[in-house]
Amino acid sequence: MEIGFIGLGIMGQPMALNLLKGGHTVHVWARRTESMAPLVQAGAKACTSPAAVAGQADVVISMVADAPDVEQVMLGKASVAEGAERLGKLGLVAVDMSTIAPAAARAIAEKLKARGVDFIDAPVSGGEVGAIAGTLSIMAGGSADTFAKALPAFQCLGKNVVHVGTSGAGQVAKACNQIVTGMGVLAVAEAFNFARQADVDPAKVREALLGGFAYSRILENHGQRMLDRNFKPGFKAWMHQKDLNIVMQTAHQRGLCLPGSAATAQMFNALVGSGLGEEDSVAVLKLLERLSGADTPAA
Repeated sequence: MEIGFIGLGIMGQPMALNLLKGGHTVHVWARRTESMAPLVQAGAKACTSPAAVAGQADVVISMVADAPDVEQVMLGKASVAEGAERLGKLGLVAVDMSTIAPAAARAIAEKLKARGVDFIDAPVSGGEVGAIAGTLSIMAGGSADTFAKALPAFQCLGKNVVHVGTSGAGQVAKACNQIVTGMGVLAVAEAFNFARQADVDPAKVREALLGGFAYSRILENHGQRMLDRNFKPGFKAWMHQKDLNIVMQTAHQRGLCLPGSAATAQMFNALVGSGLGEEDSVAVLKLLERLSGADTPAA
């Protein structure tokens, strides 16, 4: 399959590499040309614009920061839609794997449909580790037929691929994921900070909790990162803040009460505001330690 990939950051670069490993021909574009170099060395074909990518591909995937970026690469000047129109490629499949608001995904889908491009919103969970290993969880929204066309690409990128529903449904599922993971990371950080301030070894507490109902992959994986003081970003704190903002905006639009999400969103606001936005979201532990007035281990 001829696949286009737009956006080659922490997540996008290993995802595009996995498509190459899966035997697909991959056409890439990124704002920073140096980001394309490792992909080109691995066999990808560099393009000069999203429109050029669309001209070469059957399926075009974007993995960018936020809704305005998706709008630009899909619908703006020299965009995917423009490239498809120029070459008369009706039925081109565009897939966005970024995390954006469900309403934004639906609006982009409608605008692309009007220009002859089919759209799937397919955000992911699993972070950089999952992107590298090809074990992402992929939650997709769009028509069943369009999902089926994109499925061979998804199978190179993830192990848990679910067609959740119509346009925007993938983003709703991702918002739910960020609610659970955001609260989970905060809960583990609070527990470890509590243990340490009570003069008990957090590592021993984690070991005990892993054997009971408190077990979670967040406790296992993120908890270990907290113990190791490993705050190198696999998923930057400012990105989790952005995702929780999407949750709260959507809740406001629909009049929903999400008290846990609201409190978690405020903690991530404080985390970014304290200068830790470029670190991994597990750095919320450092924020809690500061707020507790505690001397902390070296980061």
